[in-house]
Amino acid sequence: MSKTILYARVSTADQTLEHQKTQAEAAGFAVDAVVSDHGVSGVSTRLRDRPEGKRLFDMLRSGDTLVVRWVDRLGRNYQDVTDTIRELMRQGVVIRTVINNMTFDGATTDPMQEAVRDALIAFMAATAQAQAEATKEAQKAGIEAARADKTRYRGKKPSYDRKAFEMVQNMSAQNAGTSEVAKATGLTRQAVIRIRKDPAAAEAALTRWGM
Repeated sequence: MSKTILYARVSTADQTLEHQKTQAEAAGFAVDAVVSDHGVSGVSTRLRDRPEGKRLFDMLRSGDTLVVRWVDRLGRNYQDVTDTIRELMRQGVVIRTVINNMTFDGATTDPMQEAVRDALIAFMAATAQAQAEATKEAQKAGIEAARADKTRYRGKKPSYDRKAFEMVQNMSAQNAGTSEVAKATGLTRQAVIRIRKDPAAAEAALTRWGM
């Protein structure tokens, strides 16, 4: 007896398993079983190499239907996705997507229909990989921007540490001269003058840098 299996890949950035199952049922799929992988990369890990992906291949038989929210759940690597879909079709498995209600069936023998189907598979797999690469680049840019903003917010790192700052404060309270303080702390005269001029700002700089 043929069965309908929903495969869901769940990552921190994507929809939850329950959401994917609810979407499939709302689209009219009567799901007999759900197989899901959690926290597995669709870019670097082939479907066959995922813990539950292996089980999925063992479960599927000719005449079964594999349902996925979209082809990116199978993976985000062009070669892996296209190879997976074609292998399953050769085994007699029908692949259907919840989004856009796409159907990939290896039963067709019409050359034109095969060409259209294969071109569509290639396009969707390429789109999935392109989206993954775009997301990765956006995340990288965001991290770099955040680092830059943090550095600008913190300002220039102080040339003195907290021990030197406290020595400047203590010696200044004893009316020590600038040159004497600089020699004792190892700071430049300019640094000593800046600390003496605005000790609150000097203290704040140390705090911003966690010093």
